[in-house]
Amino acid sequence: MSKFELVSLPYSYDALEPYIDKQTMEIHHTKHHQAYVNNLNNAVAGTDAEGKSLEEIFANVSKYAPAVKNNGGGVWNHNLFWTVLGPNAGGEPKGEIAEAINATFGSFADFKKTFNNAAATRFGSGWAWLLVSNGKLVVTSTQNQDNPLMDTAEVKGSPVLTLDVWEHAYYLKYQNRRPEYIENFWNVVNWNYVNELYKKAK
Repeated sequence: MSKFELVSLPYSYDALEPYIDKQTMEIHHTKHHQAYVNNLNNAVAGTDAEGKSLEEIFANVSKYAPAVKNNGGGVWNHNLFWTVLGPNAGGEPKGEIAEAINATFGSFADFKKTFNNAAATRFGSGWAWLLVSNGKLVVTSTQNQDNPLMDTAEVKGSPVLTLDVWEHAYYLKYQNRRPEYIENFWNVVNWNYVNELYKKAK
């Protein structure tokens, strides 16, 4: 039976400096993300979740053990997170995603405030999301390793951008300064990829 595997990063560990430091990226990917992969493979072994895609599992995640939900989310969420980041990125979006953001939120600046607030006010560990829900852009946040694809999600949809606000994502560089980490995130958003995800999801 094929097992879940740790994805390779599409850039080097130091590629997002100075906004996200090399040591954090390396630990985040090789230790935290790898642990979710290992624990997910253990959690699905011998169950009817074995051999299913993460998306198939999430559609009925409420019927599985918490370890499947938590580690499955940990794998999928990080897979997305690495790809919406990139070197020589950031700035304002262009193309269809830019038009949709302006139409939905009024301006990119207003969208950033909404997203930043979702990320900053998520109590404890979790994620902030921009997703397509019922054909419209929506900002939300989830606790722990939950995501909007899960049948347990309060707001369901297809994510096009996410930010990890677990402390391990930023603590080495930013300590308790989560808002500073959130603000610097905008310097490494890969809007070209976000735009592609949006076009598929809408």
